[in-house]
Amino acid sequence: MAKKGELRSDCPINYALEFLGDKWTLLIIRDLVFDGKRFYKEFLSSKEKIATNILSDRLKRLESIGILVSSVYEKQRTQKIYKLTQKGIDLTPMLIEIIIWSTKYKEGLNVSPEFLKKLEEDKEKTVAGVVEAISSRLKA
Repeated sequence: MAKKGELRSDCPINYALEFLGDKWTLLIIRDLVFDGKRFYKEFLSSKEKIATNILSDRLKRLESIGILVSSVYEKQRTQKIYKLTQKGIDLTPMLIEIIIWSTKYKEGLNVSPEFLKKLEEDKEKTVAGVVEAISSRLKA
């Protein structure tokens, strides 16, 4: 067993799984990327019904590894606002590949047919558009 902070191996897939290997982590990143969620309560409203203790733990972990940053929300100083870092934004193509794979093997998933058509026509341009939208939100 690896010590805390150490990787089990130098395999690149292991590296990603050490940080992203549970479903809640990827769902939080999904909410940041595709739904523009930024507040703790917004994450709690996701259909998957994450428990508050798990959400709190995953947000702290994502911040500790540089996927997101939090800051005090100026309009309501008792709240934190969460934003993706560039490291987090760079996960967007991977999330989109998961969407493509999932919709290939399971019908009826909650993905807009228009989005899938755009991916089919020009995946690179579509991914770039999603990344640009995220970056624009972060500047606002």
